[in-house]
Amino acid sequence: MRFTQRGRRVLIPLAFAGVAGLALTGCTGDIAAQDKEDVDCAPYEEYGTFENESVSIAGTIVDTEADLMTKTWQDFAACTGIEVNYQGSQEFETQIAVQAKAGNAPDIGIVPQPGLFNTLAEGGYLKPASQAVEDHVDEFWSEDWKTYGTYDGEFYAAPLMASVKGYIWYSPSEFEEKGYEIPTTLDELKELSETIAAEGDHKPWCAGMESGEASGWPGTDWIEDFVIRQAGPDVYDQWVEHEIPFNDPAIVKAFDSAGEYLKNPDMVNGGLGDVSTIISTAFGDAGLPILDGECSLHHQASFYEGFWPEGTKVAADGDVYAFLMPPTSADAGQAVTGGGELVVAFTESDAVEAVRAYLSSDTWANKRVSLGGVISANSGLDPENAGSDILKDSVEILQNPDTVFRFDGSDLMPSAVGASSFWTGIIEWLNGKSSEDVTDTIESSWPSS
Repeated sequence: MRFTQRGRRVLIPLAFAGVAGLALTGCTGDIAAQDKEDVDCAPYEEYGTFENESVSIAGTIVDTEADLMTKTWQDFAACTGIEVNYQGSQEFETQIAVQAKAGNAPDIGIVPQPGLFNTLAEGGYLKPASQAVEDHVDEFWSEDWKTYGTYDGEFYAAPLMASVKGYIWYSPSEFEEKGYEIPTTLDELKELSETIAAEGDHKPWCAGMESGEASGWPGTDWIEDFVIRQAGPDVYDQWVEHEIPFNDPAIVKAFDSAGEYLKNPDMVNGGLGDVSTIISTAFGDAGLPILDGECSLHHQASFYEGFWPEGTKVAADGDVYAFLMPPTSADAGQAVTGGGELVVAFTESDAVEAVRAYLSSDTWANKRVSLGGVISANSGLDPENAGSDILKDSVEILQNPDTVFRFDGSDLMPSAVGASSFWTGIIEWLNGKSSEDVTDTIESSWPSS
């Protein structure tokens, strides 16, 4: 899927979505009329019927992914009589608040991160969700997810799709051949890394931080994973909300823990060079040495499945697979970070709320995930509808009631930090700046109001 974190919308190769033959419609996804008689309308009866109603939707989703999304409401449109028109633009995030202020926002916006949602809600631009939408969220999502669509005690937005971060990619055949076990704790992960390093034929880890103007973002994922696992979700929340400073000892510890891998010449950069090559290696290429046996471990989100060369088998018995970064202890609950979208409304009408209720349903989630390339945290989603083993695994992680989910931390921070000083701070840190110094610098960049 397209993975969002403000300035880093990663374009996943087309083969990942499994739709190589699909014609593109550009940025617009208008639904062509079809005969109601050709559709089973039973799943859509709860949304009512309308005449001469149309609903406009806008978001950052474009190209093939937009085509797939518009397919999900063709039957809904035929059965309800609501014409649904989608316009996708990668400028959506920078333009939507301006449009809302001018009174020309779309009826519905698909917002790719909570920071923008909070900005829109604070500005008074959003309409509260209907009871039907809230009922779906209460039924199909965890309280963690509902909280992200709530502002100042008012519920505004249902989640849509999701992604899981914190995966560690590896070669199943290498693990079998050398007797390596999937680690169940952070200590076991460290022990495994040290074992691979001691064997001496290659470095255990490979990593890359280059991503144009967004260079450094893969390192922020490492820090967030260590914060939520070592310090716990409450401290994680305090960190991203600046209730504790960025240079709090818990955050410095997370930098130091990540540094035991990323700044350690015994640990990196397998198949790519010395420690310094982490900064110059494109993040999309960074895990590829696993296929050549020059690296054993690579930290990257579920979307990295789309970056393996064509013909690579991604499975537990395949060329590569992934396990989630483990917790501090084997009996600790799993806490994960990730991303997703929130469906907001700028217009108040029965037709708009019917569309939003449908998008928050298990019917929509199963239909969209069945088309490939994405997942959802909707508990009514059948994991078997996911297009690959790693996506099925991600769905099961998200649906597990014991899983604690948090949005990517830098998505929750002010852009001056999350999409600027945090990224550049990672590069400075890898260039030799201490954990204390870099967190002090990032803390000083936090907006005063």
